[in-house]
Amino acid sequence: MTNEEKGMGKGLLIGVFTGAAVGSIFALLYAPKSGKKLREEIKSKSQDLIEDADQYISDVKEKAFQLIKDVKKKSEFLVSDAEEKVDALLDESEKIFNDAKNKVGNYIQSAKTKLDKETEHLESSIKAGKDAYKFEKEAR
Repeated sequence: MTNEEKGMGKGLLIGVFTGAAVGSIFALLYAPKSGKKLREEIKSKSQDLIEDADQYISDVKEKAFQLIKDVKKKSEFLVSDAEEKVDALLDESEKIFNDAKNKVGNYIQSAKTKLDKETEHLESSIKAGKDAYKFEKEAR
């Protein structure tokens, strides 16, 4: 039900109550009755209208309370759902960070191992070159 339809329904209901009240008063005023009897009927009809209005107000309050309760429940659900999604995203980002950290650590270790091997190879080559130079120098 749209807001426009609700407004029309509310206006129609108010119009019915107002029409009933005005119609009842005119009917009582133009009916051939004694003043005492007329006053009693006006009092009775006005009591009925007041009771109907009280019932209408009570119904509106109950519906408003239920609507507020439903909105609160839905908002709590949305907040809870958002918190779960944020937690899941944080967990996923932490996992990605740890994976990247491990990969970088592995690459660094691999590069260090290669560098150590190349350094050893270079040192042994330099030593072999020095040894060959000394040997040639002594052989002359």
